[in-house]
Amino acid sequence: MVLKRNRYKRERQQVMVSQLQENPFLTDEELAELLFVSVPTVRLDRLDLGIPELRVRTKDVAEQFYGQIRSLGAGELIGDILELDVGKRGITVLEVKKDMVFSKTKILRGHYLFAQANSLAVALINADVVLTGSASVRYLTPVFLKDKVVAYAEIVGQKGKSFVIKVNSKVGSAEVLRGRFTVVAKEMNDL
Repeated sequence: MVLKRNRYKRERQQVMVSQLQENPFLTDEELAELLFVSVPTVRLDRLDLGIPELRVRTKDVAEQFYGQIRSLGAGELIGDILELDVGKRGITVLEVKKDMVFSKTKILRGHYLFAQANSLAVALINADVVLTGSASVRYLTPVFLKDKVVAYAEIVGQKGKSFVIKVNSKVGSAEVLRGRFTVVAKEMNDL
């Protein structure tokens, strides 16, 4: 019986590690749901494996990428960075909190979705200053309190110092925003 339990624990912990490599922003509650165990079991497994709590993981991932961003200052990117390849593509996640939604409907205010997409588009450009020249955005479905919005951005065109960036934002598999941003790169001495 003990051998079976230990084998199950090892397999569960392997799944946990793999899930956290894919998405380091999973909460203990979400991991418990994915693994069909209690939150205390997830916490014990994390301790066994030396995996820090979400707050520490978020800080570690952010520190890894923020040094690469020239166009934004600390704290100016809306959402937490999951992946960033400056000059190519990036992914951020935004957890919807109470102060971000309309009190009556619990629907996320649209400017947060826009800000996440726009700031990610700006972060992709390797320049001192990046200005948004134009944006074409479609809001496709409402986002609610406690949802996690994952924004995917990719540079799809460039002409001189002008870049076209496509951004798609999703909650789970549902697309919630589709945008196309034109941004212009400038250096401080160009201003």
